[in-house]
Amino acid sequence: MGIIEIEGMEFYAFHGHFEEERIVGNRFLVDLKMEVETQKASISDNLDDAVNYQTAYNIVKAEMHEKSYLLEHIAQRILNRLFLELQGIQKASIKVRKINPPMGGVIQSVGVTLSQSLALA
Repeated sequence: MGIIEIEGMEFYAFHGHFEEERIVGNRFLVDLKMEVETQKASISDNLDDAVNYQTAYNIVKAEMHEKSYLLEHIAQRILNRLFLELQGIQKASIKVRKINPPMGGVIQSVGVTLSQSLALA
């Protein structure tokens, strides 16, 4: 068992509760952590035996371009697709953060972290 982490993925997207957020957009940061089966890949040195983190990134990227009202919804969509499209993931956690959210004060970011295990996928 091993861990693949993709940290600091940055996207400009159009998510938010307020209509202005869905028109103007905002910066988002995404961190992904996947607990995966690594034994076969560690022996074979073959990408076909590994969880391809380029594919994982492309899933995150595609889902970040689909508008949502809530960070929770974005995070769950990403987890659902990861478990659907990639073999070998045992558990995954994703953190989606909105940078400088329009909340009436100086706030660096607001974020949501969701986790899912294979049994729940």
